[in-house]
Amino acid sequence: MTCAIAGIGRTTYSRNSGRTTRAMAVEACRDAIADAGLSPGDIDGICTFMVNDSEQPIYVGWALGIDELNWANAMYGGGNLVADQIATAAAVIEAGMCRAVLVYRSLNGRSGHRFGHVEGPMRVPDSDQFDTVSGFMVPPQWFAMWARRHQHEYGSTCEDLGHIAITQRKHAGPNEHALRREPLTMDDYLASRWINEPFRVLDCTSEVDGAVAILIAGEEIVRDCRQDPVWLVGSANSQSGAGWTQWDDPTEMYSRSAGPKIWQKTGLSPADMDVACMYDCFTYTVMATMEGYGFCEKGGVGEFFASGRATYGGEVVVNPHGGLLSEGYIHGLNHHYEAALQLRHAAGVRQVVDAQLALVTAGGGPFGGANVYSREKP
Repeated sequence: MTCAIAGIGRTTYSRNSGRTTRAMAVEACRDAIADAGLSPGDIDGICTFMVNDSEQPIYVGWALGIDELNWANAMYGGGNLVADQIATAAAVIEAGMCRAVLVYRSLNGRSGHRFGHVEGPMRVPDSDQFDTVSGFMVPPQWFAMWARRHQHEYGSTCEDLGHIAITQRKHAGPNEHALRREPLTMDDYLASRWINEPFRVLDCTSEVDGAVAILIAGEEIVRDCRQDPVWLVGSANSQSGAGWTQWDDPTEMYSRSAGPKIWQKTGLSPADMDVACMYDCFTYTVMATMEGYGFCEKGGVGEFFASGRATYGGEVVVNPHGGLLSEGYIHGLNHHYEAALQLRHAAGVRQVVDAQLALVTAGGGPFGGANVYSREKP
């Protein structure tokens, strides 16, 4: 059996939704079901990944009008689990447990719980307490440490990171769904305030409220759906328990392992990709994983972006929607929405000409994975 994206749905992204995560999850899931031309009765599996706020799949299913699910699963984790969620949904279908599975992520990431914001006594659980005494408590601190090491080893610069932010902001300009569309220059980037050196605020993802849903289904369903299917070619994951301070080389991320795996599994290469939706909680995540997935050599990402190789007319279009940096941080599931749009050839003025293949990555540091999608059935 072969699986594909049959439908996609999302809410508006905002800084203050005024809604519950359940309400937004249900809206995005309803849109994905309608997009596929199906009904709630056709759905027999729902899954999500969650850290901070979200909603349990069984309650989302009930609110959709689904009386019983064959499979409902909520994984605890963040952006590192996005690729795994898609792969797991496909595996559940391949195993015959379900026919159609909704994958969703819903969060009030701006108006609700935000990283770095603490109310009441600060409690640091488990092994994290040992990192805390060194000043590592929230993602910008961990990633900044790794980025600084890359600068030391390979001579990468803040301007190199800036070229990533500027390219993605340019892509977000025509995207009416993006939260940040205003033009961005290198002077603007360099003048923005520091967060954790070498990160400025424009190196960091745009926190938003919203939800995205992706409907995965088997071949017998997608062939009768309203939209052209976007086929899942392969998935790869690499999840290390070494953590942020025990990882052996901060100039590399999980992609040093997941990259070779995805190309070996699919029989494809970076040169085959028309679109690359690279997980971009920070600009450095894009830098390290572009190297890890083999798009360019170590220390070469700044030039790759500055020379136009990562945009329209170049070698591959990276985050044509603006990514998490400019469209908004829906924990990476909006990357899959964009990949589906591009491979359907339904992205309007942002359409990558004749896009056939897309890489979508997830996660950063020691944890993450990737999916490859195709317009044509593999």
